[in-house]
Amino acid sequence: MSDTTPPPGPDGPAEPDPAALAGRQRLSDQVVRTGMFGTGTTGDTSGYGGLQVRRAPVPSAPRPYGSYFDEVADALSDRLEGDGTGFGDAVERVIVDRGELTLHVRREYLLQVAGLLRDEPTLAFELCGGVSGVHYPADAGRELHAVYQLRSITHNRSLRLEVSAPDADPHIPSVVGVYPTCNWHERETWDFFGIVFDGHPGLTRIEMPDDWKGHPQRKDYPLGGIPVEYRGAHVPPPDERRSYT
Repeated sequence: MSDTTPPPGPDGPAEPDPAALAGRQRLSDQVVRTGMFGTGTTGDTSGYGGLQVRRAPVPSAPRPYGSYFDEVADALSDRLEGDGTGFGDAVERVIVDRGELTLHVRREYLLQVAGLLRDEPTLAFELCGGVSGVHYPADAGRELHAVYQLRSITHNRSLRLEVSAPDADPHIPSVVGVYPTCNWHERETWDFFGIVFDGHPGLTRIEMPDDWKGHPQRKDYPLGGIPVEYRGAHVPPPDERRSYT
């Protein structure tokens, strides 16, 4: 008898403990970091050297989502189906967390979804507050993410779109044609993360010099720096100090 199977009761074998089964499944997930800081070059002095951090499961919220979120999802689904596209084809998954709604959209459907969210009167997300980049090196095949914050002034509602692209093919369609104010935001995301926004009218650097090498907010970007001397002490640049990665 396994340690997840409780002893039989008077009415026959009891059902396995769902929490124990979920825990066993979690222990089989990939370990992405060991110790508090993931150091592999020096001893871990944090006291958590035996800690194993496993790859987080991909979340997805079940129906009903609550609040106005179901209305938004239904209205978008109806318009997509009217255009011959299934909701599940365009939207990978729906996340509801901390009172916020996030739609993970496949990049090939981004312009269609954004256009419907803006133009459909029952949705009317007229304002895009900007584009943010995120780099998840351990998320194989989905390392680069672009996040769009949408706001409906008409209905006083908020919505987040998230689109991913692999590091080997960092291309996402530009939404400047739908939300013109994203022009500079997409340039900044390209500048710092290296996401190429196809169709952008002028995708050039906006913060770093034009001849800068690399994208400095990626997590694999070298820290660099210069050595510092202070009162006889020598402080090495960040990339030469003790490593925790």
